[in-house]
Amino acid sequence: MDKGNTLREKIIAYAENRYGTAAEYPWMKFPGYAVLRSSMNAKWFLLIMDVPRSRLGLEGEDAVNIMNVKAPDILTWDMLLHREGFMPGYHISRGNWLSVLLDGRVEFDELVCLVDMSYHSVSSKHRASDLPRAPREWLIPANPSYFDIVHAFDHTDTIEWKEGRGVRTGDTVFIYAAKPVGSLLFKCIVEKTGIAADYRDRNLEIKRMMRIRLLQRYPQGEFSREVLRDEYGIYSVRGPRGVPYSLSFRLNGESPV
Repeated sequence: MDKGNTLREKIIAYAENRYGTAAEYPWMKFPGYAVLRSSMNAKWFLLIMDVPRSRLGLEGEDAVNIMNVKAPDILTWDMLLHREGFMPGYHISRGNWLSVLLDGRVEFDELVCLVDMSYHSVSSKHRASDLPRAPREWLIPANPSYFDIVHAFDHTDTIEWKEGRGVRTGDTVFIYAAKPVGSLLFKCIVEKTGIAADYRDRNLEIKRMMRIRLLQRYPQGEFSREVLRDEYGIYSVRGPRGVPYSLSFRLNGESPV
């Protein structure tokens, strides 16, 4: 039995024993696909599959075992996605699902923590947005074609902005101005969320706003699109996303060592 199958069986045994659920094999065409459901609401919290490497964009034609787990929110999903062995959910593209390679890149102790995370994500009686958590850092986009973000803080240190999914009061947002600016410009603290709004045009619809206060400006070009791409692996900022640790240290003027 290879290491992938060993991990596969250990993970299934762990989930069955811990959560009192039995693995199901619902597809005759794919006998190696195992599904485990929450005992609280029968929702899937774990899907283990054997998938050809080529379908995952990996080298080789042989199959590799992966497990699909659900992250509690988009920030956790985004942060894990930057780790080796993690990728967007294969065949489950919505709802913060991740696929994790079961080839030894991720240790068993961490794999079972991910299983626990997924179980609680699908079983909680509360929405993830209602649960308490520590303040977080986000990258959020701004389109200069719709709003003059470059001069937004020229005469005030506080503005209202479209509320991003998952962002809460007390979080920090770093505003990235898209083309033609192509640079991260501001660090702000979120002072209030849930401000009702009713704005719509052909380019934009806003139902909720957040109040943000300027903390720091960054020279245009210091954190350009090329710097974010080449040094931090950030190829686009289309919506609120987590800030990689290495970039966070630099944005906050700290050393990662």
